[in-house]
Amino acid sequence: MTNLHIITEPVSKITKLEKEVLESKLTKVILQAKGDPGRNQYLLEKIRHEKEITNSDRIYLEKILEIKIPEIIYEPQNFQMDRKDKTIFLNPNMINCFGCEKEIKLDQKSARYKKKWYHKECLPKIEKPKLETYVSKKNKPGIDPVQIILTITIFVFLISASAIILGPISMIAMGLGGGLSLYQVIAIKKDPFDKHKHAKKTPSAFLLFLLGSPFLIGGLIAYEGYTIFESPVRILLIWGMTVSFWSTMLFVPLSVLSKIREDAQDEVKTYPTVTVIIPAYNEEKVISHTIEALIETKYPKKEIIFVDDGSKDKTLAIASQYKDKIRVLSKPNGGKATAINYGIVYAKGDIIVIVDADTIIGRQSLKEIVKGFEVNEHVAAVAGNIKVRNRKNIITKCQALEYITGIQIVRRAFDIFGSITIVPGALGAFKKSFLTEAGAYGKETIVEDFDQTIKLLKAGLITQGSTKATAYTEAPDTLKDFMAQRKRWYRGNIQVLKRHSDALVNPRFGYLQRLSLPYLFLGMVVTPIIGFASTINAILGVALGDGWFILEVTAIFLVVHYLMTALAIRIDGEDQKLVVYAGFLVFGFKQIVDYLLLKAIIAQLTNKEATWTSAKRTGVQSDKK
Repeated sequence: MTNLHIITEPVSKITKLEKEVLESKLTKVILQAKGDPGRNQYLLEKIRHEKEITNSDRIYLEKILEIKIPEIIYEPQNFQMDRKDKTIFLNPNMINCFGCEKEIKLDQKSARYKKKWYHKECLPKIEKPKLETYVSKKNKPGIDPVQIILTITIFVFLISASAIILGPISMIAMGLGGGLSLYQVIAIKKDPFDKHKHAKKTPSAFLLFLLGSPFLIGGLIAYEGYTIFESPVRILLIWGMTVSFWSTMLFVPLSVLSKIREDAQDEVKTYPTVTVIIPAYNEEKVISHTIEALIETKYPKKEIIFVDDGSKDKTLAIASQYKDKIRVLSKPNGGKATAINYGIVYAKGDIIVIVDADTIIGRQSLKEIVKGFEVNEHVAAVAGNIKVRNRKNIITKCQALEYITGIQIVRRAFDIFGSITIVPGALGAFKKSFLTEAGAYGKETIVEDFDQTIKLLKAGLITQGSTKATAYTEAPDTLKDFMAQRKRWYRGNIQVLKRHSDALVNPRFGYLQRLSLPYLFLGMVVTPIIGFASTINAILGVALGDGWFILEVTAIFLVVHYLMTALAIRIDGEDQKLVVYAGFLVFGFKQIVDYLLLKAIIAQLTNKEATWTSAKRTGVQSDKK
């Protein structure tokens, strides 16, 4: 045994250049999931920290990297070896399992413990101390105490204010909303896909509650003895409070839970090929920023397809300057849906990512959005986190805050249910196989992203969200442009709601029928009606001497809204100064939105033709995260 040595201290090391080449090639192998993942990760750490590499490790690396690695000479040392140590080192061209003493082959899973290698199935044969497996470990979820404090404060304030200020009728109404919230939470199952079942057609409990609660509240108010003139005022205000209580009870805790769950998510295990499609029409001011951001995005297996939809300006010429790095396609003008469909035909990726031409995505966004597909095999789409980048006046800052609260509170709750209703065109990822099965993007509506998402949900699939996959969009910075954009959005939303109204009463569509679509009906139809009716009734109430009650209800609304806004900003890690603008989302901005929603409803009812409208581009840039 004179030639038997343990490998410890090197006499010579590989050069810095050789080390960098090894590190780069091994990283690519890890991303491609070749060889033994645990051993690959272990050897990568060895190379990075310039630690000793055994001869068997060198042989292994040569096989998987397909390159010749300089042999490293080590100083022999005298030592005492047990029988298993001798078995491992008698043949330097292989590694034997320290448990069963048999060779560990390249395609076998293995783990390293106390500087010795084992077959994965041999690990239970040894003592139970913690094993060092050198695989990616699940992130430990962190709980932000400020989020918990804000959540508790919201609940304590809303319940106590309703009980002390508004009295027993309001508490009964709040109890209805709270009971419905508890029902929805209890109904959550581990796999949202399991909720799709065949049953008798009937509206969801939430929809029945939404439509029936005004009559119950009206009966209670009449029983208390209010006059016919006072009753409508109180009915509408308490109805609004009840809906608010329901949404708070449901959305606030689930948004915090969603944040904890997302932070605990594993790093990407595999890297499927991603195809990014950029549909564009007359976007010469912004398209270069969008393309350059995508080129810089960190993802190992991506292709970028730009589709010009018959632009009349220099959009195609600007995009063509990048044709050595992206694929540039052009077609006659037919609308955004046709441009996306055209790009999908040429897409080679397993995941299709749609990015608007005015959107700058974060450098880690592709990696983060791919994570969402590893949660469940039935995940069909993942929505990105859209942020406003041109925050320069009240209009753009209100929109920035609207995005933050909508995504961090409401959308996070729907993420728990696996039923996000809008995977945005600014940044949305789709599994190509599910996307093609659901059918091409349609031209029946002017909001193709909303329509396509509902089609996937009706097919029984799951839609998730990723708040770490960020995208920065240019929001309208004038009231005229804002109204033009929202005119299209809201008219298109009403179109989709009408087109898929059958899902409101069919339990086969799972959480889409139970929760998501009724909530959209609430936001698009009921809320603007309540908003304008409440304003009129508030004026009437003040005239009838019920002004103090109206002031109390308004104060409760306002305080709860500010607290929820603060929670959303905290969850998103956003600029805390934006909370100042929360009041505008209750008074001013909200009334404009309600007016545009009512206008869209009337246009749909009168069969007025829906047209595509968009805001002017300024080409404002921002820092990418």
